[in-house]
Amino acid sequence: MKNIFFLLSLLLSQLLYSQNTTQESPIQAYGSFYEVEQTDFKTDTSHPLKVVFEVGRSFDDASKPNPLIETAARYINMHYNAGVALKNLEVALVIHGSASKDILKDEKYAQKNDGIKTNSNTALITALAEKGVKIILCGQTAAYHNITKTETLPEVEFALSAMTALVQLQNDGYRLISF
Repeated sequence: MKNIFFLLSLLLSQLLYSQNTTQESPIQAYGSFYEVEQTDFKTDTSHPLKVVFEVGRSFDDASKPNPLIETAARYINMHYNAGVALKNLEVALVIHGSASKDILKDEKYAQKNDGIKTNSNTALITALAEKGVKIILCGQTAAYHNITKTETLPEVEFALSAMTALVQLQNDGYRLISF
């Protein structure tokens, strides 16, 4: 009996929460999400969704993209799939702290990541920028870690500080999501 209940609940969860990897996603290689068929709190598809993700840490496995950066792709894909037009999805990433190594060109990335030769975030950041995502690096973090503009990926903008960028973006109507 327990096995039947388990199988039924597993089947139901798969029906309600199927992972989306369809061709409809604007950012194909990143940002998979689960489709939720029955929602009580409906997604408003008629208004712009402006969000800024604060990304202040990196993870131990430098051979994989930073999942906090990939969250921006998930946000875009998920909302696009829910019916929000791409023009209504305004996304920014404010990078600081240890996450600063995730926006470096390969040579500098290898220096900061025990010789891993290729930045696993490069393709993700390029894909995000192609969809209009702003990638902003804290200038204070850059100075502290001796990171110059020429050592970062070309999509990266420098700000005076993460605090400055976060306040200005929120003043412009972006909503902060911090992990």
